Amino acid sequence: DGKKGGFRACCFVFALGALENIGFVANMVSMVIYFHYLLKFDIPTSSNTLTNFLGSVCLLSLLGGFISDTYLNRLYTILIFGSLEVIGLSMVTIQAYSKDLRPDITCEKSCIKGGIALMFYGSLSILAIGTGGVKGALPALGADQFDSKDPKGAKQLGSYFNWYMLSTTFGAMIGVTFVVWVSINKDWYWGFFMGTMAAIVGFIAIALGKPFYHYPPLRSSPLLRIAQIIVVAFKNRRLTLPENPDELFEINDIDKYQYDEKLPHTNQFRLLDKAAIVPLETFPQPWKVCTVTQVEEVKVLTRMLPILASTIIMNTCLAQLQTFSVLQGAFMDQHILGKKFPPASIPIFPLVFMTFLIPIYEFVVVPFARKITGHPSGITQLQRVGVGLILSIISMGVAGIIEVKRRDQSIKDPFNPISLFWLSFQYGIFGLAGMFTIVGLMEFFYKEAPSGMKSLATSFAWLSLSFGYFLSSAFVDIMNAVTKKIAPSKKGWIEGDNLDESNLNLFYWFLAVLSTLNFVVYLLCASWYKYKEDTAESETESRNDQ
Repeated sequence: DGKKGGFRACCFVFALGALENIGFVANMVSMVIYFHYLLKFDIPTSSNTLTNFLGSVCLLSLLGGFISDTYLNRLYTILIFGSLEVIGLSMVTIQAYSKDLRPDITCEKSCIKGGIALMFYGSLSILAIGTGGVKGALPALGADQFDSKDPKGAKQLGSYFNWYMLSTTFGAMIGVTFVVWVSINKDWYWGFFMGTMAAIVGFIAIALGKPFYHYPPLRSSPLLRIAQIIVVAFKNRRLTLPENPDELFEINDIDKYQYDEKLPHTNQFRLLDKAAIVPLETFPQPWKVCTVTQVEEVKVLTRMLPILASTIIMNTCLAQLQTFSVLQGAFMDQHILGKKFPPASIPIFPLVFMTFLIPIYEFVVVPFARKITGHPSGITQLQRVGVGLILSIISMGVAGIIEVKRRDQSIKDPFNPISLFWLSFQYGIFGLAGMFTIVGLMEFFYKEAPSGMKSLATSFAWLSLSFGYFLSSAFVDIMNAVTKKIAPSKKGWIEGDNLDESNLNLFYWFLAVLSTLNFVVYLLCASWYKYKEDTAESETESRNDQ
């Protein structure tokens, strides 16, 4: 239908992406200060509470992706989880406003308890469920508006993810500047209230686009299909695979694959092929045999897992950079160009860079690379992710150098600290890394995912972030425990409330070394991975040879 789909429908997706991201990013960069100063958490607890919350948001994106693939279309999933997000934001706003729901100003330790704790953890839980569900369905709703099998649609799909990233960047810029400034300089509840209202307007906008959306048909539960393959393959484990893959069970019905994607056989994970061994029955039951396409769908997801795992370390670095850079800024000169600049607003620098670099990448880099490679996106999605991983390594190294400069100056002359602007270098490089990695992962998982699993697979990009956030919390605790034992001072690298007495630079450099090792693993995983188009071409060539 020419009246549906395309970039016209995506405009509503971009609107929600920008408006919903205003409050989310503002909370992401400033809540660590809110936890530390108003809720009386110490620095490690503030950091871990924030990273656990963000990790939960990203993990729960799988729930939104699963539901929008199986039970509800993307729009209804977004609106239902969006309602929960608004409720969660409203509860956070109320707690920040009411003095009765905050710890007493004289409290120094274990201040969150009783009704205050119930309100605090309840609001964060509801907010995590709502935000995660929205982020699990929203990117796929926009991507559904293009036909990736059409050459023009394939180019537009690659461009869509760039523009989606740009729309969220605009929202993030407003969040880390205006909303953060209001939170810190006026009152926290005003910042939370602004994020709540922006989200409400965004959900109204996405609902208004209903007549323009194209909805792919829902399919059976992807978890049920995966379980079916595993059970049948286990039952057939003693059977011998036929030498010719054409003897495996398949349904060659054009009507069946009008909306579903028929996948060719591949030689990876041959053990799963036993689920497609043709039984002796004339009319086999579904739990006794699976089609080659069903088996290949599970193989595709299995091939994605090493790629997912090899990007977790980068996201761990991102989580640490977000939290500790804000805390670093509290010990720096916060005046830039004669005006006071909140430390939580320092991400504005990479966001400004990205605002200019994303259009340059789309209109200059991609067309130039497309002429050389012939790829619709200029370079493959995994190559794009690899560039981001290299930039993240550089960012961690730079962060350690800047922390040494900040700490030395603070110890030498505490009344004349270095400028907050120095943090823009590590944030700027990491912002570029995110531009390459996050967008590359989203496009990769969406394009490579089987039909009926698009939202769930796209959520894998958020799942990688989730593991990174959770792992970052463990990193801080483990690193403090280990360094307490081996350090001559018997103090952890990141301990207490004074960064000048910590060794945050060593922690950054440790992450840089770990990221380098992780990049080597990623190269092995990426070189091993076979794109669906490549497997289809190789299957055709092998049949022609026969």
